Amino acid sequence: MKILIYGINYAPEMTGIGKYTAEMAASIAAQSHEVRVVCAPPHYPEWRVPLGFSSRRYANELRDGVRVSRAPLWVPSRPKGLGRLLHLASFALSSLPLMVRHAFWRPDVVFCVAPSLLNAPTGWLVARLSRAHAWLHIQDFEVDAAFKLGILQGSFLKRAALTAERALMKRFDTVSTISNKMLERASEKGIPAARLVRFPNWADTSVIYPLARVSRLKESLGLGSNTIVVLYSGNMGVKQGLDVLANAALELKDHADLAFVFCGDGPVRSTVQAACGAMPNCRIIDLRPVEKLNELLNLADIHVLPQRADAADLVMPSKLTGMFASGRAVVAMAEPGTELYDTVAPRGVVVPPGNARSLASAIRQLADDAPERTRLGRAGREFALASLSREAAFGALEARMDALYAARQGGAQPIQKEREL
Repeated sequence: MKILIYGINYAPEMTGIGKYTAEMAASIAAQSHEVRVVCAPPHYPEWRVPLGFSSRRYANELRDGVRVSRAPLWVPSRPKGLGRLLHLASFALSSLPLMVRHAFWRPDVVFCVAPSLLNAPTGWLVARLSRAHAWLHIQDFEVDAAFKLGILQGSFLKRAALTAERALMKRFDTVSTISNKMLERASEKGIPAARLVRFPNWADTSVIYPLARVSRLKESLGLGSNTIVVLYSGNMGVKQGLDVLANAALELKDHADLAFVFCGDGPVRSTVQAACGAMPNCRIIDLRPVEKLNELLNLADIHVLPQRADAADLVMPSKLTGMFASGRAVVAMAEPGTELYDTVAPRGVVVPPGNARSLASAIRQLADDAPERTRLGRAGREFALASLSREAAFGALEARMDALYAARQGGAQPIQKEREL
């Protein structure tokens, strides 16, 4: 079966959408399918293209059995508003010739990953030209999030963007997303239930697992063996609410038994650095390579997941899967009734979004209760094994791809009754 995957983010990006898209592509290719990817050079979350890649030239490579074609793009130093739109538009335009060329390859499935929705028209067009199944996978509802978070503003622009989004999404044969609440939102946008599929993110529980020893990163960061580490790891962007976590760290700056570690990069890193980088119990570090990810996640005694209330149902943070798989306690910010709250509450601590004092209090209480940290970590690990396994997600994806292929071989489009992968 020929599968063409189209999205701006891809490996070797270590966080977010690029990580999941690359793992998905490699897993499908390992099942003897022919997989090609059209993407941009890596640039996230640092918002710069690393050495060995170019933002100005087309390039091809073979990665994990997948043929990868990279299109150039413009990367803003400060990804806000118009700059972010121009960034996404630059890739949508530069990748158009690659996608049209791939139409002659005659893929069976064109799998578009959003963000960015600006790619979706080309993905849909190539699917129609090649008579392929058009599949749109939504990791974030970027239009809703952009206006709620103030990245984009204006009532006319909002109406126009939402209208275009709705019309575009309804043209795809399958629309998948990563959580039940996001499925509900897609339904509210007019997508027929028969076309909707839940395809959640996953954790590789054989790669991320609890260590029986102290993480080696603790000593390398100059932290004592008995120090309680509070870790945030991932993108440092606007929607993450890192200002609240920084304020919580300031509340606890005189607590010598605690250390706050911020690991990642993004537009808000400089703000975090200015707020609490000088604190003796704070470390701000770069992302670790994949082979050291388990050491990083096991550095935490307490994982922290700040989340802005106005984006709570628009995204389901992908970093949560690794937190649970590591077997460490989790503190998250979420409102009751959101999917994030329902996911974390039975096996973690949940506090209201935006309340630094409540977050600081929850961290202090959990730091003082080692048995509770152990209990929550074990519960999170059990949940990861039961519900977030990579094997279950890809087994179901493979079955659905086989069903699509069988339908195409029979000359008919599949009847989409299955709502969950």
